[in-house]
Amino acid sequence: MAGHSKFKNIMHRKGRADAVRSKLFSKLSREITVAAKSGMPDPNMNPRLRLAVNNAKAESMPKDNIDRAIKKAIGGDAESYEDIRYEGFGPGGVGVIVEILTDNRNRAAGNVRSIFAKNGGNLGETGSVSFMFDRMGEVTYPASAGSEDKVMEAALEAGAEDVESDEDGHTIYTAFDSLNEVATALEATLGEAKTTKVVWRPKTLTPVEGDAVATLMKMIDALEDDDDVQHVYGNYDVSDADMEKFGG
Repeated sequence: MAGHSKFKNIMHRKGRADAVRSKLFSKLSREITVAAKSGMPDPNMNPRLRLAVNNAKAESMPKDNIDRAIKKAIGGDAESYEDIRYEGFGPGGVGVIVEILTDNRNRAAGNVRSIFAKNGGNLGETGSVSFMFDRMGEVTYPASAGSEDKVMEAALEAGAEDVESDEDGHTIYTAFDSLNEVATALEATLGEAKTTKVVWRPKTLTPVEGDAVATLMKMIDALEDDDDVQHVYGNYDVSDADMEKFGG
């Protein structure tokens, strides 16, 4: 799992260029606007909006940007976005799930299909990959939140299902429909979380080695850089050695 975790951290865009960070803020703003439009514009009354705002804060998105995204939904001038999920296979037989938030389904479908094809992958039917994942809530804390034992105890008391800890921090998994309840309980014990989100967690991992690692990374980078793509998930396991060789 170590290689997998390191790959995930790189996908979080730590240390990326300002232009890429601006694109990330744009995607976070879109999620906030859609969440605010789908329910109450108050994060305390809208679980989806609360998650979106918390994740924006975790990426150091300015408060003005967050407020502007919410006001856009209240003002009624927000575009109509559609949630779409694409599933397919990447290099090395890796299962990949791509979550889209778009105002143009045809454009999004064409771009995703092209990125898969250019990198030796292929799109599948809905359900062709998602059965290999569990839809779960994920709460992350920095290593400074406490020892592995302390976090494990807090997670168990909060009703979480699993915990992964390493030198970078702690990742707590919970049932999809229990995320808000567990996150609230964890905050009372461990303080404010770094991120709280709904994710696709692989049931098993597919080892990827050699040149396939570089191609896989290229494909995932291209998907994440697409304006319509919100999240990308894969059931890959990449070794530290290959990560350093192909990931820089």
